[in-house]
Amino acid sequence: MPEAFVSTTSRVIAIPRANIDTDQICPARFLKITDKANLADALFFDWRFTSDGARRVPPSFIDEPHNAGRQILLVGDNFGSGSSREHAPWALRAWGIRAIVSTSFADIFKGNAFKNALLPIVVSAERLASLQALVAANPDGEWTVDLEAQKVTLPGGDTFAFEIDPFARTMILAGTDEIGYVLSRLPAIEAWEAGHPARVDTASA
Repeated sequence: MPEAFVSTTSRVIAIPRANIDTDQICPARFLKITDKANLADALFFDWRFTSDGARRVPPSFIDEPHNAGRQILLVGDNFGSGSSREHAPWALRAWGIRAIVSTSFADIFKGNAFKNALLPIVVSAERLASLQALVAANPDGEWTVDLEAQKVTLPGGDTFAFEIDPFARTMILAGTDEIGYVLSRLPAIEAWEAGHPARVDTASA
């Protein structure tokens, strides 16, 4: 089951780049890894490491010491395009990212993010530009992402609301997935079935 998420307060990692695809997020050669916890180094691997596996010098943005522990990612348009690999949100979560702010996300990536309690927040192009300017002016400012209230609080106290699929919100807050949700409803399902006998006698068929 995914880890429940209600809110986080964190500094922000800003990547002012559009069309970051899943092969950049987690290259295909890591798809054989099935332990999600071992995918932190795979995140943005080709940006962070040389072809022989050595960490780049100077370090890439995400490996810079001041970015350690940051849980919010601010990116350009069309994040997560490309393949349907679930390893992309796995790698982001393994590194510690809990929320991503963009003007749009690839549909399959967004669905996979929801299943892993990774929150994709969609904002307008105007809002994104203002947020990028805010991070540039105050790179160490802390934001609070509150899923329960569906709002982001910025340094200084300004806030903005965001929309999220209601069922995805329910699952992330509860730390469950579709199967876990159905299992939690099992008593109600069994009660309904007991009151509605099968219309076809399959035992004698």
